[in-house]
Amino acid sequence: MQAIQNTITYVKEQLADAEGGHDWWHTERVWKTAKHIAKSEEVDLLVVELGALLHDIADSKFHDGDESIGPRKARAFLHTLEIGENVINHVIRIIENISFKGGKEAQTFQSTELDVVQDADRLDALGAIGIARTFNYGGFKNREIYNPTISSDLNMTKEEYKKSNAPSINHFYEKLLLLKDRMNTATGKAVAAKRHQFMESYLKQFYSEWEGKL
Repeated sequence: MQAIQNTITYVKEQLADAEGGHDWWHTERVWKTAKHIAKSEEVDLLVVELGALLHDIADSKFHDGDESIGPRKARAFLHTLEIGENVINHVIRIIENISFKGGKEAQTFQSTELDVVQDADRLDALGAIGIARTFNYGGFKNREIYNPTISSDLNMTKEEYKKSNAPSINHFYEKLLLLKDRMNTATGKAVAAKRHQFMESYLKQFYSEWEGKL
């Protein structure tokens, strides 16, 4: 479909210099995973594909926490496509609600299409890829890998979560290991369980090596 091809071209251009964990390849993985999950759900596939492709077009963490840039850029682009306003609005709502923001805020929008794209995005934060992305972003932000004197904080507000500079290992406890129980679809839950187990095994090995055990 031409709308999808045009969106792929646009996203590749926009993310050409993006941080490695939030670049085109992340978007492509989410897009492919979303299409796979969608096979088992009753959804508008166009909305799912556009939502997946545009979900990280301007991640707020790279724009001083401004959550309005991504939806605004996506809406401007979507208006260049020959698609209905109802599709555009649905895609924008997905972009606005997809992220794990920390804190205790409830999600304000619900749709099966959002469930699918959100699961796809969360799955890319789990398993081997999730681990790689965590440490890539930590290096990008010049964070410590681990500091046993700095405990994980599971009670941060949304703003505290966004501003946190804690070591990368803390991110496993403050987000990644929480995702398994926050998946929406049956497919997402099944895959998340496997990747969650992999991360637990990784952490066990990490701490063993950190303590100098051979």
